[in-house]
Amino acid sequence: MNKLEELGTKIPSLFPHNHASNILPLGNGDLLCVWFGGSREGKPDISILCSRLKQGATEWSKPVVLSDDSERSEQNPLLFENPNGELWLIYTAQNAVHQDSAVVRYRTSIDNGETWSGIKTLFDKPGSFVRHPPVILENGDLLLPAYYSLKSETGFLGNDYSVVKISSDNGTTWEEYEVNNSNGLVHMSVVKVDDGRLVGFFRSRKADYIYKSESNDNGRTWSEPKKTDLPNNNASIQCVKLKNGHLAMIFNNINAEMAPPEENRPPWFDKSDMDEVGVRKDIKHDSIWGVIRAPLAVAISEDNGNTWPYMRDIIAKEGFEGSPEFSYPSIKQTEDLQIHITFTYLRQYIKHVTITEDWLKNK
Repeated sequence: MNKLEELGTKIPSLFPHNHASNILPLGNGDLLCVWFGGSREGKPDISILCSRLKQGATEWSKPVVLSDDSERSEQNPLLFENPNGELWLIYTAQNAVHQDSAVVRYRTSIDNGETWSGIKTLFDKPGSFVRHPPVILENGDLLLPAYYSLKSETGFLGNDYSVVKISSDNGTTWEEYEVNNSNGLVHMSVVKVDDGRLVGFFRSRKADYIYKSESNDNGRTWSEPKKTDLPNNNASIQCVKLKNGHLAMIFNNINAEMAPPEENRPPWFDKSDMDEVGVRKDIKHDSIWGVIRAPLAVAISEDNGNTWPYMRDIIAKEGFEGSPEFSYPSIKQTEDLQIHITFTYLRQYIKHVTITEDWLKNK
């Protein structure tokens, strides 16, 4: 167990299964973290939780539950501060493990998340999914990366493609623009780089590499996604632009070529789940699941994501039994230049660690 792991903070939870965090530094200096928890991913008791680290505090608060659907699995929460002064929580809600049934819901707060509005539906098209927060464009528009998870002829996860949703009225109405040639590429993480371009990075269902696409017209059109040098294991990534303009990417530094999975099955599925989605054995599917979700690493790019010369593990698999999971990370930088990271720790809880760019470069 490395020193950074020993220094990390456990965010308390109400449930045994915890996953898919997103962290947000608020304007008042607090940190908020949201994730989903319950008995197991895909079960109807999975709900959205939120915990707060108050400015100057050392312990995260007891979490509160922010969703209320007892029949749907509520997943993939994200937070962002809307330019209109509202704090938004956005998340998905699906029937059991059927991601093609997912819709997107939201609620808002005007007191930094102390109290919340009622729950409303943001996108009702079945199969709608989100993972990362929107970015605020130079013209004030909101750009929310999203994707569709659709039923395939194999009955298996993976018939997905990415879109962006753009709002010019603070989220009241949205226009949708498809990212061409993005089949099998999801969890688009978008950053604005210093020359005005938007750069998006994708998780790959093929468990090969992180992919990259660019837009020069505020997200209306995107270049064909291309492989980067960073591996991907068909698990979530997140990228953030640091105060100095560098990009920081957090990801599992491994892919299927480096560590072929023993069985092509999502880590939260059991045998009955595979039967429920109706996997056809006679048709091959391109999605690769089951690659170990460790180590968890951070890489730095100084040229808008073209190269990633600096990289360091946050936590490795050494010292843990079997195939430990450290996944679905979130990364943000605060005004004091500290880089805050949250991630799924063995599905038992969400871990919070803090690093600096100097720490990463001077390993």
